[in-house]
Amino acid sequence: MGRRLVLTSFGESHGKSIGAVLDGCPAGLELDEKDIQKMLDQRRPGQSSICTQRKEKDIVEIISGVFQRHTTGAPITMIIQNNDQKSRDYDSLRTKLRPGHSDYTAAEKYRGYNDYRGGGRFSGRLTATHVMGGAIARKLLKTALNIRTNSYTTQIGKTCMKKEFNEKIAGMIYKNDARCPDAKTAKTMKSDIINARKNGDSLGGIIESVTLNMPVGLGEPIFGSLESDLSSAMFSIPSVKGVEFGSGFEGAKKYGSENNDLYVVKRNKIVTSTNNSGGILGGISNGMPIVMRVAFKPASSIAKKQDTIDYKTKKRTTLRVKGRHDPCVVPRAPPVVDSLVSLVLADHALISGKIGPVL
Repeated sequence: MGRRLVLTSFGESHGKSIGAVLDGCPAGLELDEKDIQKMLDQRRPGQSSICTQRKEKDIVEIISGVFQRHTTGAPITMIIQNNDQKSRDYDSLRTKLRPGHSDYTAAEKYRGYNDYRGGGRFSGRLTATHVMGGAIARKLLKTALNIRTNSYTTQIGKTCMKKEFNEKIAGMIYKNDARCPDAKTAKTMKSDIINARKNGDSLGGIIESVTLNMPVGLGEPIFGSLESDLSSAMFSIPSVKGVEFGSGFEGAKKYGSENNDLYVVKRNKIVTSTNNSGGILGGISNGMPIVMRVAFKPASSIAKKQDTIDYKTKKRTTLRVKGRHDPCVVPRAPPVVDSLVSLVLADHALISGKIGPVL
């Protein structure tokens, strides 16, 4: 993904390793593994009772593109070894189509040659490759333009965060397992997920993302608009089924007089009094915070007995999905959303000339 800042992802869930190549990063950015590891640790599995117990350490190694703790301008290659696969968990599912998964579509498209173990190329494990590239893009944006993105859980199932996000509570996002900056709501969210798991079921939810200190002018209409590229990036995350900006679908219920953002001047700068546009107009950033919400479906791997079809015999059968799975993928998604937002914005900052080839 990307035009000037290009991310390539490689690997499968149960293969030897997964990795990423980030091409187009300007030379001179101070960088080492610690900068990437911090975000990978936020996404890493096996950290709490409400995520998969697959215990991958996800230790990243930079193979190329960094010399003497600075980027060289060459492609940055990063790799993580897979160490805790349990492929036998998938032996009984080889021909049984798991509802909600890519088993059928992948088998048809690749004529059965795809790696089915753990979802293979379609696994949420591959979001670690998004984070490898996104951590670099995030640091680049902060260093060059002081752009900061905070993504957090705002809804799990029917439990919603009522507080409005602000920078003061940003530090609370990673203080609880639900990744919700409101501690009281986070406690209820965790309880809801635990109950779903006890019942052999799963839950979905919503991640909200707020990006501050945006310059005016990022975005390449019509087909390279900021909303187009951000939405495309979000749909590269498994389980994502919806994206909205600003007032989003709620805006469809309003009159234009209610939804329009009126222009005002603050500190000699043109801004809007509200932000129903979500910081983007005409596909171009308007300087207001970019506000985006991303909807995740309930995790498809559940312990409940389900009806399905055997792919080879085309006969009805049943299955129970074994293995170690997230009862809700949402709490591990904030760093992934942060990463993809950062990759898109950094790409557009390079396209527009806001960031040059050398820092």
